[in-house]
Amino acid sequence: MKKFLSLLVLLISANSFGQTILGQWETTDDKTGEKKALIEIYQKGDQYFAKILDSYISEEGKLCDRCKGSKKNQPIQGLVIIEGLEKDGDEFNGGTILDPENGKTYKCYLELVDKSKLKVRGYLGVSLLGRTQYWTRK
Repeated sequence: MKKFLSLLVLLISANSFGQTILGQWETTDDKTGEKKALIEIYQKGDQYFAKILDSYISEEGKLCDRCKGSKKNQPIQGLVIIEGLEKDGDEFNGGTILDPENGKTYKCYLELVDKSKLKVRGYLGVSLLGRTQYWTRK
């Protein structure tokens, strides 16, 4: 019985391993289906953030000229686009996401669909008024 319980705990732990949003994710263009950017999601304390590691479609050195505040005219590469998410059950919410193409910031939440697919929802006001993307683990 002890061996069975040990095996069960090991299997549950192995299944949970890799069930994290941390790491590198590729985004795709909603219209063309082409790879768009490489994003890294990382954690600071209890909050989660994401930054652009590489943009596949823009020229190197491109700046976020439509962004506001401290992000205005900052390089797209290295730009933090998700800030302040907190884990809430199976979702990560309470934070914001920046669209560097239009410079607008939206509320957002993330949900791990499976170990290689992440649901990213950006919205205004309520979640019904928004857009969903699916990112793929790199």
